[in-house]
Amino acid sequence: MMTVTYPVGRGLYVNLTNRCPCACTFCLRQNGDGVYGSDSLWLEREPTVREVCDSIDAVDPATFDELVFCGYGEPTERLPDLLEVAAHSKAANGKPVRINTNGLSDLIWNRPTAPLLAGKIDVVSISLNALDAQSYVEVVRPRFGLPSYDAMLRFAKACTAYVPKVVMTVVDGVTTPEQQVRAREICASIGAVLRVRPFEH
Repeated sequence: MMTVTYPVGRGLYVNLTNRCPCACTFCLRQNGDGVYGSDSLWLEREPTVREVCDSIDAVDPATFDELVFCGYGEPTERLPDLLEVAAHSKAANGKPVRINTNGLSDLIWNRPTAPLLAGKIDVVSISLNALDAQSYVEVVRPRFGLPSYDAMLRFAKACTAYVPKVVMTVVDGVTTPEQQVRAREICASIGAVLRVRPFEH
């Protein structure tokens, strides 16, 4: 049985894909098959939009406060399907929708993608992870190389025009307190807020 949705706190998480253009040095999926007590998040195949919607609909809406696209892969690899599922979920249960992303959607699709999120996504959480392009490549190891960092920042800035809340994250332990101060400045210049994530083993 594939794990298509799974609870984390008061969120219902959606595991759309295992594809990802990055190989982050701190990524949880390098250390195990699941997170936060979930069953394995490795998919035998990618679930269809109908399967994802059915999985969401099978969960009592009273048990979760938001729908979160975050599994063992980069959710924007399936952006059209993600948006279809998001629209279905909002119509079915009215819960806000968040995407946890590496912010490389524009490079994945080779076009601006932030406008597509309007009206469907309430929060975008983007992994900042570094303060310059070279450090970013060393930590995130994106297949797109050095252009990835600036593309991620452009995507974050664009999202502020289409999504009510844009969050950017760094990982505690991967970044120093001094770097986190600088990260907060970067976020402020974009119109995003910074969240410092705990380092998960």
